[in-house]
Amino acid sequence: MKLHIKKGDLVKANAGSDKSKDPAKVLKVIRKDSKVIVEGYNIVSRHTKPNAEFPDGGIIKKEAPIHISNVSLVVNGTPTKVGRKTNEKGKLQRYSKATGEFIN
Repeated sequence: MKLHIKKGDLVKANAGSDKSKDPAKVLKVIRKDSKVIVEGYNIVSRHTKPNAEFPDGGIIKKEAPIHISNVSLVVNGTPTKVGRKTNEKGKLQRYSKATGEFIN
């Protein structure tokens, strides 16, 4: 399955409680569930027992996955839809449907 979002892309939420936040970077793509983890979006509290990493335990805030349909790629500061077409080398590449330019 091909996804229009990759790790490291700049995305903006178009649904949910994070809709008003600024664009942020994708930390991880979960292909099996079609979800992404975005830096600073969908923060949840996890109660943890003491362990080697957190000797005191306690409540830890971390990002939870968001469905990929609820984020859109940001190109040149504006959210855009993404398509795929062949470039001049004959390779399939992502492009911005708003501007028509290829995305690296």
